[in-house]
Amino acid sequence: MAELVELHDAGDPRLADYRDLRDVQLRRSLEAEHGLFLAEGEKVVRRAVEAGYRPRSLLMAPRWLDGLADVLARTDAPCYVVSERLAEEVTGFHVHRGALASLHRRPLAPVEEVLAGARTVVVLEDVVDHTNVGAVLRSAAALGVDAVLLSPRCADPLYRRSVKVAMGAVFALPWTRLPGWSGAMDDLEARGFTTVALTLAPDSQPLDEAVTGVDRLALVLGSEGHGLSTQWQRTASRRAVIPMQAGVDSLNVAAAAAVACWVSASRDRG
Repeated sequence: MAELVELHDAGDPRLADYRDLRDVQLRRSLEAEHGLFLAEGEKVVRRAVEAGYRPRSLLMAPRWLDGLADVLARTDAPCYVVSERLAEEVTGFHVHRGALASLHRRPLAPVEEVLAGARTVVVLEDVVDHTNVGAVLRSAAALGVDAVLLSPRCADPLYRRSVKVAMGAVFALPWTRLPGWSGAMDDLEARGFTTVALTLAPDSQPLDEAVTGVDRLALVLGSEGHGLSTQWQRTASRRAVIPMQAGVDSLNVAAAAAVACWVSASRDRG
């Protein structure tokens, strides 16, 4: 069971994992160096622990102790109990969800393990916004996608903001990073997937037509600014577009992913 440790000093070195959470560059460096990530909120913390991620420590205001008693009972990590004012001073924002956990990362799974048995996967190329990555993972999990693959330059799904937006879906849905970028489409084709790139290219067909009759499907979406690279568009086996009205030609990548996941699921509904 977790040891409850009351702390009253924002400078206490035991709080280092929770310091300056709004400083993205600092957090990337710190979390990579120490192999950790942060989960925020009762539901997300519980889902992380239930998924087998091992806590380094927990940080919470007194009023959250009872609500997370089951989580505290299953770990030997220390739980630092602080006032909400002190939590805000340490983290740099008001922790209105009351609870944070610092957890050990696990080694990324090999691509072949993540794709084993998968029929529908989402592949992201250089999606750099943590909120978008979290939203894509949440939609993918909710709409029956089996796995998510990320290019090497995509934002970190385990960054606090991604985890929060995904509402813990990052712990339930298999995902990993592609080891390389240039041959990704060819590699997926060799594994039996039909790669469908969402793009405004002139030869794009409506998405529902592009996924009809496809068994193993890889939906491929690109970065927030420029969309998919020319190489990924060219090497995908099909190019598809979500038909739109009123002169709008594109959606935010997270919204587009949700629509694409829904349409793709319909291929099994007939």
